[in-house]
Amino acid sequence: MVKKRHDAPGSGGGIIDLAYRAPAGTPAGVEVMPVAELRARAPEGLLVSPQRLDFHQIVAVRSGASAHTVDFTGHWLDEGSVLWVRPGQVQQFGDPEAIEGTVVLVQPGFLPSGSPVAAVADDPFRPVVWQPVGQDREAVFCAVGHLEADFRTGAGLPADVHADVLRHLLSVLVLRLAHLTAPVGSRVPAPGDAFLRFRAAVEREFATSHRVADYARALGYSSRTLSRATTAAAGVGAKEFIDRRVMLEAKRLLAHSGLSAARIAGRVGFDDAANFSKFFQHREGCSPGAFRARMHEGRTPERSGHSA
Repeated sequence: MVKKRHDAPGSGGGIIDLAYRAPAGTPAGVEVMPVAELRARAPEGLLVSPQRLDFHQIVAVRSGASAHTVDFTGHWLDEGSVLWVRPGQVQQFGDPEAIEGTVVLVQPGFLPSGSPVAAVADDPFRPVVWQPVGQDREAVFCAVGHLEADFRTGAGLPADVHADVLRHLLSVLVLRLAHLTAPVGSRVPAPGDAFLRFRAAVEREFATSHRVADYARALGYSSRTLSRATTAAAGVGAKEFIDRRVMLEAKRLLAHSGLSAARIAGRVGFDDAANFSKFFQHREGCSPGAFRARMHEGRTPERSGHSA
């Protein structure tokens, strides 16, 4: 991991942007280590500071318990929990000394682009935390163990072969976790191409474009088609999907940076600070300043989790 930009860790000065860089001698694109090694390698105060990752981070907890926050939602990690933080999400460890287990760091693109496994891994609507039980838990932690063992013992293999082995083992873990997200017997249709393209475009352009018509024109769809596709895949219309992404970024900046509301307004696509304030007040029920004050008072975020 590499810090790209930050104030002093733990100072409350802003979000720390963490980029992924594979250590020398390890397969490019994936790294597996004990939680204890992550703690040892991280500068003091880094893990308990807000961090925005540009890589996937999976933590399989074998013992201990701790809170963990991802994008303003608090989660509880304990024995058997599996945490998955995806690129772009802002996370904050509660007490990294209180848990032990395995950490898997994965660079975007390590899984084959366009494959069903990559689609599952990159889907931001998947759960952040799983708590598998019984045979599911045994299978998930067996997959983690195989991944950890092959990462540690595969140095004698050709680099491309070692990477392929890890890619296949990671795919097993991804598919095992994906199976836990839906009740037995349920059939959830895969998101259609229109939604996937729209979602990617919103992630690129939400700070400059808030209009469904702009995305529809750029992608070659009608606004109605985008709204139908988004409702089917995400449960909300296209405009609501855009606005939620804008709000998420605004909240991140208000909570984790010292930028003024006027500057944040510009960062999320508003030319006028007053219009941003009205938009935020309408959606959150309070002003940007009141939201920031509430976050800085240390209000405990809503706890959430997913059991299977």
